[in-house]
Amino acid sequence: MVPGTFPISKGVARFASAPAALMLTSPAFAQVNELSSSQLLSTTPYAIAVGAVLFGTAATFLSLMQQRKSQRVAAEAREQLTDLSAELDEKENILNGMSEITVIWRDPSAAPSVVGPVRQVIENFVTNDMVLDFDRWLTAQSAIEVKFKLADLLAQGTEFEFGANGSAEQRFRVCGKLVAGSPVLRIARRIAEEETPYVLPSASKSQLDIETCSQLFEKLNHPAWVRDVRGKLVKVNQAYFELLGVPEENREGEVPELFDDAALLRLREVATSEGPHSVTEHHQQFGTLDVTKFKLANGTAGYAVQGLASNEEKNDPRASFLTAAINELRTPVAVFDGSAQLTHYNKSFADFWDLDTKWLDTHPNEKAILDRLRTEGQLPLEPDYKKWRSTHLSSYGLKKKREDMWHLPSGQVLNVIASPAPNARGVIYVYHNVTEKLALESRYNALIHVQDETLNALREAVAVFGTDGRLKLHNTQLSGVWKIPLNELNKQTHISDIVELCGKSLPEDGRDIWVDLKSFIIDISPERSNKTGRIARADGRLIDYAIVRLPDGQTLVTFVDVTENAAYERVLKERNEALETADKLKDAFVQNVSYEFRSPLTNIIGFADLLTSGEAGELNEKQKSYANYIRSSSATLGLLIDNILDLTTIDAGIAELNAEVLDVHKLVEKAAAGVVATLQVAQSDVPINLSINVANNLPTFVADGARIVQVLYNLLSNAVRFSEPGAKVSLDVVERAGRILFIVEDEGEGIPEDMISSIFDRFEGRAVAGRQRGAGLGLSIVKTFAHMHGGTVAIERREPKGTRVIVNMPAEQIAQGAAE
Repeated sequence: MVPGTFPISKGVARFASAPAALMLTSPAFAQVNELSSSQLLSTTPYAIAVGAVLFGTAATFLSLMQQRKSQRVAAEAREQLTDLSAELDEKENILNGMSEITVIWRDPSAAPSVVGPVRQVIENFVTNDMVLDFDRWLTAQSAIEVKFKLADLLAQGTEFEFGANGSAEQRFRVCGKLVAGSPVLRIARRIAEEETPYVLPSASKSQLDIETCSQLFEKLNHPAWVRDVRGKLVKVNQAYFELLGVPEENREGEVPELFDDAALLRLREVATSEGPHSVTEHHQQFGTLDVTKFKLANGTAGYAVQGLASNEEKNDPRASFLTAAINELRTPVAVFDGSAQLTHYNKSFADFWDLDTKWLDTHPNEKAILDRLRTEGQLPLEPDYKKWRSTHLSSYGLKKKREDMWHLPSGQVLNVIASPAPNARGVIYVYHNVTEKLALESRYNALIHVQDETLNALREAVAVFGTDGRLKLHNTQLSGVWKIPLNELNKQTHISDIVELCGKSLPEDGRDIWVDLKSFIIDISPERSNKTGRIARADGRLIDYAIVRLPDGQTLVTFVDVTENAAYERVLKERNEALETADKLKDAFVQNVSYEFRSPLTNIIGFADLLTSGEAGELNEKQKSYANYIRSSSATLGLLIDNILDLTTIDAGIAELNAEVLDVHKLVEKAAAGVVATLQVAQSDVPINLSINVANNLPTFVADGARIVQVLYNLLSNAVRFSEPGAKVSLDVVERAGRILFIVEDEGEGIPEDMISSIFDRFEGRAVAGRQRGAGLGLSIVKTFAHMHGGTVAIERREPKGTRVIVNMPAEQIAQGAAE
């Protein structure tokens, strides 16, 4: 209806009826009533003409009035349009003056309008068309996120607000909303660092959104789909494509519909109701489909299951949803109704119990299933099976969950959870295989027990503190060392509590000691290190401690009471010092006595030589024999004194080698001459047959000549001493692989097998075959001097009798060492 038409029609009717009313109420009209009908007909044309004139006059008057009113309304409209245009310009100026960009989609088929200072908000931009080119001014991740959220805003009206990162190290706040039914995108520079999370403005918290539901349905083995608020498919899973037979290479682009238009209309009506709802659709190609629909915060979702009975009769969509859900579980699950009939099960249930799925699809009674499993020897071995089965079947009267442990003959252990089904329709059984879990728990408990026993068997007190300062692990020795009641120590004891407990048990210094330890134990500095030390307590106890940093941030502390050990250590140290002092006194005494022996020994040898020379007068044969014995014994005593002095210098660590290039022939001659001179008592009593063989072309030999002569002299003297008069004693010098071997052989009684390993020790070898021979120092000195030169000494028995001693000495190596 056009504005103003109703008043005009009403006014015209009012003016048209006014002449008629005047005529009916006038006296003339009263007289007319008295006229006959013929007279009235003759006067009618005049009345009509008068009425027409009056109506034309009124219509002209009203037309003029309407024209003036129209002109006034048009003027007002022009003035209002001018005001609106000015207001619009003002608002656009305000938007352009604000530090944000606004993009408005007024018409879905037209380009959006961009309002705002683009160059101020986004750097390096020239035109407004570049605002929606997000890849140019946002990072790749933020650009992708904005594109997806903007697509949801334009398609489903999903509002959002979040922070985005710009490519020029800028931060933006991007907000998408529906304003008066039109999508609006607002972009502003961010100053604050906090992000504003997106919250659905009107959806219930219990409803899922399209993105979340799409991720969940992708895991289903049944065809599933998600639609937006307009009913358009926006996401389907792989099972959907597989049901329709769509190849993988053709799964991009437009998604084909599973249902026809009539079915879609029915399903759309179902989806408008709150909560999930399940209906049965008879598909021409795929047969019976049990379809469950859900309402989302910004659309709808659904999935279809082939071959299941309709739930319309029960009107319980949870039953269909339960079937799809439990098929995704690896844990065996079975659902029985109120009459103990199997209604749902998953593949894991059939596989675990090795049951035929065709038989399970007949919905057998639980008693039949239990009896079959018992016959196959898969149920627990119970003495009274009927009583056990009756107890198990009491699950149908449960009001809350019940758990039982089944120990199967196969060695597996099941935790059977029986839960009442919704609306008291039966029982849901979940069979958790806890065999490995129990084995792990058993091993863990065994390890913990071994750990506790091991810790308690330690002599040390052990404590482990967590990063929160609480005692995580300890043994009984901790209580004994610090005199703390054992019941006061547990995993909740804080180190501050231990400080106070030690202050009570050791009032003199216990608290102060643990205050110092606490500052180091709870130190969380990344540069902290381990620490050890000794604590001297006021009660006289000495405690050694060690603080070790563990990799997980915890701290291990050990304490050892070393009071007795320290006392023993002090006694041993004092005794060792006394022994060292005595040894030094012994060495000094031996050296002094040895030097003191040399003076009278020299006099004895000198007078013996004077007597044998005849200068003091001629001696008879018997007197000469006595003088030679004196001279021989004096020489032997002098050799013994030299050996003692050598050992003394070696033990004191002051023995040195005077290395030089030596003539091996001269060394051997000196040693042999010394032996002959020492043992010669008379011309007719030379006790040995000495044979010396020195090989030609020996390598250069660098050593301490005096020490080598002493080694050879001791070997030859030892051989002579253990040989019978006239027996052969030989000395051979040969070269082997750049080394020089001194080989001494005799024809004596030989050395017993039990003495070979210790013959080179001091004071050994004195008694061989019942004969006393020397002080047992000669071979010890041989071994010592050979080792000082880098050589070795070996001794072996000869067959049928005799002994062989081999001294293996380096030649060139020693020469190189001496040259350096």
